[in-house]
Amino acid sequence: MGSEGPSAVTVHVTGFKKFHGVAENPTEKIVGNLKSFMEKRGLPKGLVLGNCTILEAAGQSALGPLYEFLESTIVDKEYGSLNQQVILLHFGANSGSPMFAIENQAFNEATFCCPDELGWKPQRVPILSSEGNISQKRQTTLPVKEITMSLRRTGYDVMLSDNAGRFVCNYVYYHSLRFAEKHNIKSLFVHFPLFEAIDEEVQMHFVASLLEVLTSLNL
Repeated sequence: MGSEGPSAVTVHVTGFKKFHGVAENPTEKIVGNLKSFMEKRGLPKGLVLGNCTILEAAGQSALGPLYEFLESTIVDKEYGSLNQQVILLHFGANSGSPMFAIENQAFNEATFCCPDELGWKPQRVPILSSEGNISQKRQTTLPVKEITMSLRRTGYDVMLSDNAGRFVCNYVYYHSLRFAEKHNIKSLFVHFPLFEAIDEEVQMHFVASLLEVLTSLNL
């Protein structure tokens, strides 16, 4: 496949609603506006922007909607072309960070510092007990160093991270990475700062640049 150039890429995106301490989650607005923004800007050649879904900021009790989203991406793949590549792209907010973070991995641990939006507050429990203890981790198969450096060259404040926390973001990412491995697709989680740190327009352009980078990868 390496000599044939990039395949068509379908990217499905999620963001989160509000959560403890963050009344307005920037990723809810970003994902909600993404399709119209990209239609005006123009999609990169070879990119299909698939489902754009807003998830409840919750763990165990919100698994139903999460897996509805995940399963829908496989239906799309089955009816697409044989060389179609699928990426699950998840966005979450880090209210304490002034920059973007590309998350390399997720841990099989749920230790919530506060209750999620449906009242669950686990402490040091495996996300999936069938996968072992809380030290187990899963890594994305996307080239995160290359993605991070490309975005830095474009001028964005972005870092590569090996720690997505142990809250809802990590919880969703772990499930997504497991699902992606099972179905031979890709998964990536990106943390966003609040709009007070980087304004909304810049963040929207960051997402557009991220989609361009993902489309250019020879998957």
